[in-house]
Amino acid sequence: MAVIGTAGAEVLIPLAAVIGIAFAVFQWYVVAKVPVPSHDGEDGGGAAAQKGRSGHDESAEDGVDYRQVEARCAEIQHAISIGATSFLFTEYRYLAVFMAGFAVVIFMFLGSAQRFSTRPEPCTYDPARLCRPALANAAFSMIAFLLGALTSVMSGYLGMRVATFANARTALEARRGVGRAFVVAFRSGAAMGFLLASSALFVLYVAINLFGVYYGDDWGGLYESITGYGLGGSSMALFGRVGGGIYTKAADVGADLVGKVERNIPEDDPRNPEVIADNVGDNVGDIAGMGSDLFGSYAESSCAALFVASISSFGTEHNFAAMMYPLLISAMGIVVCLATTVVATDLAEVKTVEEIGPALKRQILISTVLMTVGIAIVSFLVLPHSFTLFDFGRRKLVKNWYLFICVSAGLWAGLVIGYVSRPVQAVANSCRTGAATNVIFGLAVGYKSVIVPIFAIATAIYASFRLAAMYGIALAALGMLSTIATGLSIDAYGPISDNAGGIAEMSGMPHVVRERTDALDAAGNTTAAIGKGFAIGSAALVSLALFGAYVSRAGVAAVDVLSPRVFAGLLVGAMLPYWFSAMTMRSVGSAALAMVEEVRRQFDSIPGLMEGTAKPDYATCVKISTDASLKKMLAPGALVMLSPLVAGTLFGTETLAGLLAGALVSGVQVAISASNSGGAWDNAKKYIEAGASAEARALGPKGSDAHKAAVIGDTIGDPLKDTSGPSLNILIKLMAVEALVFAPFFAAHGGLIFKHL
Repeated sequence: MAVIGTAGAEVLIPLAAVIGIAFAVFQWYVVAKVPVPSHDGEDGGGAAAQKGRSGHDESAEDGVDYRQVEARCAEIQHAISIGATSFLFTEYRYLAVFMAGFAVVIFMFLGSAQRFSTRPEPCTYDPARLCRPALANAAFSMIAFLLGALTSVMSGYLGMRVATFANARTALEARRGVGRAFVVAFRSGAAMGFLLASSALFVLYVAINLFGVYYGDDWGGLYESITGYGLGGSSMALFGRVGGGIYTKAADVGADLVGKVERNIPEDDPRNPEVIADNVGDNVGDIAGMGSDLFGSYAESSCAALFVASISSFGTEHNFAAMMYPLLISAMGIVVCLATTVVATDLAEVKTVEEIGPALKRQILISTVLMTVGIAIVSFLVLPHSFTLFDFGRRKLVKNWYLFICVSAGLWAGLVIGYVSRPVQAVANSCRTGAATNVIFGLAVGYKSVIVPIFAIATAIYASFRLAAMYGIALAALGMLSTIATGLSIDAYGPISDNAGGIAEMSGMPHVVRERTDALDAAGNTTAAIGKGFAIGSAALVSLALFGAYVSRAGVAAVDVLSPRVFAGLLVGAMLPYWFSAMTMRSVGSAALAMVEEVRRQFDSIPGLMEGTAKPDYATCVKISTDASLKKMLAPGALVMLSPLVAGTLFGTETLAGLLAGALVSGVQVAISASNSGGAWDNAKKYIEAGASAEARALGPKGSDAHKAAVIGDTIGDPLKDTSGPSLNILIKLMAVEALVFAPFFAAHGGLIFKHL
């Protein structure tokens, strides 16, 4: 007998969400105590406060006028914030049109599945009972889609606001030591992480309760319509990732090729015309896009688990507390991540550069260990001792400790994926003989990096399916994302530190400050790769769970790869990640080409630019990135959104099943390889630039032939690790959840061509 009943679940889930939001606001408040003067030149207490905090006036220290530096920091921060806000608002106007149009498509397709009937229909999994009409499912799926899309947009925007609020404050605190700067950057990341994780949980919980007022005891219809929430979240995440990725990498590639290679000037040098666009890109791509992406993963994994559970004994017996098991796991994750964050910000102080990386990795390890205990508590207090699950037409008897193992398998598989080592030094050494060998080594690293994550994912899938069928796989995905607040905190920390370094360089802070921000950024790059691994691994598990739910809902008896319909879909699905990657890579390339030409033009035509006596035209470079990203995100997005609709409508449910399987198997491999190759090239460049070892110093300094070869490798890897790779995990999730949402239509009217062949 479960200890926590319906009343307990109804209290604990929203309570955890509110605590998480309050904790995010507290982190924001602490960061806000670091003063930054207003961008219009007013002091705002900056220099005076600095004197009061340190006990002496730093304005003359190192020969630097800190009042002028602080004013310049505020000016740059304001320019970055305005650029990022302007881009997101423009992007959201495009997406508002898409949201409205696709919402109508959802309503029309699902409503037409039963000819817009308003009469109760026999339940899909229990024909003896009557359930709500198809028209209601269409309407509520449409509402859930809009709700998920709006929450995703909010997640990206709030993340951007947090990051642009914190970047200058991190740079200013770096004057007082690397430990203080680390705490500001990490608290800012935590503000974003907890705000997103908590609001996602709260909105989903509220939606379930509001929809339940109409659906009553029709839990199958309720949770089928809730899957629209995941579709809306991932739809916005796709455009956010692709658009933001094109923006940031077009600027980044232009900065590196012209600034570092051709003009031999430092990264984030204010003489470089695209330096503002590059820093804006960090916020719209690595912050807003990443926030929407991980929100989509959370929404889809939760919706997949809820849908599968609704056709188990949890649903048929109307055991609300057990039904809310996925949400209670997420609620426990917020509490665990809160305790983990306190360790980083208050208990284990970072004092030296060498302690930054271990402090971030320790966050992942501590949260994983604590979450394992939390999963056990939830599993044994909420779930009945034994129950039955739907297993493709059969009933499978499951015990509560089975689900504990399923969630834990996903959690620890994520840790294994994140801790896979990447041989940075070998890639850096390959730069001795030029860019070609660097590219070869980087590709090899990417291909090899697929091995361990795939074995980890495969092990989690096998164990979870054996214990709890498709519900187990959905829970494994949720387990991998259960510490999403900590994962997001670490992910957001990186771009905030990167922006802080740029602001320190552009505002004229001493070299020692830039060294500290570079150390923060380097650690963030390493842990960002861990975050990408979590996102890709969870995408594989979520997609498989959604695939199983689609097969069940569409009435596909078996997915037989020897069937020509299935095999044809399998081949086409495996091709889609390559087609999608080609589109996104070409978009970054063409935008970067325009950026390089503009930067060269300014260096050649503006007298005094290289000498620092003239100011570059930053606005033109911002406009190039903005225009390119908004125009070129449409085609890749259309490819992903239309593929399931075309396959299901024209070729039927079996062909669509093959398409989903092919895209899943192919997309995961390509995503891991692309992300890790790009990460290896980026880290090799930073290894040479840091010069922290004798081997690194032998390859440097900046501007050496080996360093230029590393920069070329980094520019090749930029669109791989920050545009194509991260977007592919959205591709496989989005296609799967879209297929599930439209499954009633495909089952009733799909296969228009194959019906006649």
